[in-house]
Amino acid sequence: MNKNQLQRQVALMRSSLIEQGYLDEQQFLQLEDLQDDANPNFVEEIVTLFYKDSHRLFHNIEQALKSRPVDFTKLDNYMHQFRGSNSSIGAMKVKNECNQFKEFCLAGNAEGCIRAFQKVKQEHETLRMQLETYFKLRRQAGLAQTV
Repeated sequence: MNKNQLQRQVALMRSSLIEQGYLDEQQFLQLEDLQDDANPNFVEEIVTLFYKDSHRLFHNIEQALKSRPVDFTKLDNYMHQFRGSNSSIGAMKVKNECNQFKEFCLAGNAEGCIRAFQKVKQEHETLRMQLETYFKLRRQAGLAQTV
């Protein structure tokens, strides 16, 4: 495939991620606008940092879910941090699941929090795989450098 075809595939994949609700169009395109020849991997670097930070927050949430009694304020604070990180990259489906988690925290429902957290992690992982494919395609199209 030539570079023009690959670049069209990159655009189609981005559109698909937006249309399927994985990414917030405005936020993600704003991040991509910050990329230039001097920093062609800016979005990939931001997403990589997001996923590294996510592991720390997931650990904190898991520990808080195991504690008895459950401290719903602490849980909500951890999820608030995580939800903010999601917003920074435009991770819409993950953010929506975070909102469900928050509702269970407000209701003091530990079992609901556990179920919602599993959905958060599932959407988080699905997005990670989708974005890995997207960034790989960008590199193949010559839109980014090999990391």
